[in-house]
Amino acid sequence: MRKIKFGTDGWRSVMAENFTFDNVKLVAQAIASFLQDHPLKDNGVVIAYDNRFLSEHFAAEVGKIMAGNGIKSYIANRATPTPVAAYAITTHNAAGAIMITASHNPPEYNGIKFIPEYAGPALPDITNKIEDELSKVMDEGLVYEMALNTAKSENLYEEFDPMPEYKKHLKQLINLDAICKANLRIVVDPMFGAGINYLDQILEEEGCSVITINNYRDPLFGGSIPEPSARVLTKLKSRVLSEGADLGLALDGDADRFGVIDSNGDYIIPNKVLYMLYYHLLNVRKCRGPVARSVATTHMLDRMAEKFGYQAEETPVGFKFIGESMRKRGSILGGEESGGLSIQGHIPEKDGILATLLMAEIRAIHGKTLTGVIKQITDEFGTVVSERMDVCVDPKEKDRIMEELRAFDPAVFNGRQVTKRISLDGTKVILDDGSWVLIRASGTEPLFRIYVEANSEQQMREMQKEVRAFFKM
Repeated sequence: MRKIKFGTDGWRSVMAENFTFDNVKLVAQAIASFLQDHPLKDNGVVIAYDNRFLSEHFAAEVGKIMAGNGIKSYIANRATPTPVAAYAITTHNAAGAIMITASHNPPEYNGIKFIPEYAGPALPDITNKIEDELSKVMDEGLVYEMALNTAKSENLYEEFDPMPEYKKHLKQLINLDAICKANLRIVVDPMFGAGINYLDQILEEEGCSVITINNYRDPLFGGSIPEPSARVLTKLKSRVLSEGADLGLALDGDADRFGVIDSNGDYIIPNKVLYMLYYHLLNVRKCRGPVARSVATTHMLDRMAEKFGYQAEETPVGFKFIGESMRKRGSILGGEESGGLSIQGHIPEKDGILATLLMAEIRAIHGKTLTGVIKQITDEFGTVVSERMDVCVDPKEKDRIMEELRAFDPAVFNGRQVTKRISLDGTKVILDDGSWVLIRASGTEPLFRIYVEANSEQQMREMQKEVRAFFKM
C-alpha cells in the first residue's frame, strides 16, 4: 500500500488505485483518534462531499467510523461546496468538518480534507498530528466502525441541509440589492460540481437575470477538469459573448475557487480580482485593515495597503497560512493567485461563491465593466503584468536546479538592481522598480513554477527568459 500523505490541502489520490474504501477508513480513523481529546468532540463533526464518483458513499463510510469512535456526524444531504461545509462548523459549534473532495483535480481523483473548528484549512501542526495517528492506525490495523442503522438509532449519524444557513449568512455579506438594481445579465458555470444551485439560486432569489450552464452532476466534468482557468472556461466565454451578458462566473469542483469572464470575453486573472476587491473594500465599503497574500500573489495589493497606512502580510503558498493571518491579524482580505479568497466577516476558508458574488457587486456599484474598473485602478496605482509559467524538466536535472536555486542571490537581474531576496517559500527576488520573480519547485513532480510580476508584458517575457536561461530549464 502506498503511503498516505496530506498535501497542501488534505489527502488526494487516484480512485481504485490508492483512494479506496479501505484507505478512506484508515484516514477517517486517524481523524477520529485525533479528535478524542478535542474540547468540542461531544459536539460532533460535519461531513460533506462533492459531485465526484462515489463521494457520497465515501462520506457515509467516514460517518460510520466516526460513530464507531463515539463521535456524532452531521452528514450533508446533498453535494456540498467546501466553504459551505466549513461554515456549517460554526452553526453546529462542531469540532471540525471532513470534506470528501479532490477540488479541481482530474476526474479520476478523490480526496479528504479535515477542516478544524475555526472553519479554515488545517495548519501543518494539525495535519502532522493526524498523520501521526494514521501511522499508528496502519501499524495496528484497528478501525472502529458502527453499522449505519445503529449509528442513526444512537443519534450518532444525522443528515442535515447545510444550504439555508450558509445562504442566509452570505446574503448579509453581499450587496445583492445593488446587483439586482443594476439589471446585470450573468452566466453561471458551476462546472458540474458541488456549487450547483448555490450561486445561481442566490442571484435568482433576489430577482437577477441568470443563465446557468454545466449545472448537473457529471463525475467526468464534461471530459475536462473542474478548474476555472482561461483554458477550461471556453464554453462560458462563448456563452457570455453570445448572450451579451455582463459577467460570466465559474466555480471549481468544490466551489472554493473562482473564475471570472468580463462582458468582452476576457478572462480576469485572480490577481486582478484580488486587487479590484481590495480597492472596493477600501474605497467603497470603507473597510480598514491589512491584506494577506501568498508569496506568489500580486504586489498591487501592497501598493494599495501602503496608501492607507497598512502593510500586506506575505505568507507561504497555501490558503491555510492566509486564513491564519485573517484570524490572528485581522486582515480584511486574504487571497492567492491560484484563485482563492475570503474577506473579514466570513470564515477563514477560500470561497468561490463569495468571490464571484463580490465581483458582481463590484460590476454593479462601479457602473462599468471589470476591465474599466481595472483601468481606473491602474491609472492610480500603475500597471502590473503577472503570469505563472510551469516548466517541466528532466527528473535528473531537478536536484541540480534545486541546488542552484538555494544559492540564487543575484545583485542584478534583468538589468535592474535586486533590492530584496525572500526564501519564505521558494526563492523570490524583488527588483528596484517593484517587479519580481519567484521560483518554486513542485513537491511531487520534476517541475518548477516561475512566477513573474513586471511593469509591462515585454519586461515579464524578458524576466521569464532570463530565469530559464540561468537555470538551463
